[in-house]
Amino acid sequence: MSTPPLRVLFALGINQNFFDLPTDRIGEVWVAFSGFLEEMRDMPGVDVLGDMDDDSHQVGPSDGWPWTAYVLADVVDQPTVKAVCNLLRTTPVGDGTYKLWKYTKIEARMGRALTVREDVKLSA
Repeated sequence: MSTPPLRVLFALGINQNFFDLPTDRIGEVWVAFSGFLEEMRDMPGVDVLGDMDDDSHQVGPSDGWPWTAYVLADVVDQPTVKAVCNLLRTTPVGDGTYKLWKYTKIEARMGRALTVREDVKLSA
């Protein structure tokens, strides 16, 4: 019997360093962020179920909840969840002087798909 995947909510926040950038440097961060999302989707053991951007209703840096964006995924195991988080740490921005984690942060919440467990009996 195979182990079911972890249901993971990756919460992404844009921090103050992004907002402090000169306008002509903001595009470098978005290119890096897009690349991060693409690499995440292509990682073995990661099945992205959906994403959500809350940039219309959450303005300014995200210091915690509510986050700026979310990605919901089924992930094979905790080391793969850790690898996704590390990807944000290692993704270069622009000439590579800085990595994406200077401008964006990530937090992963791990659980299981919300289903009634077999050991729980339902009564009418």
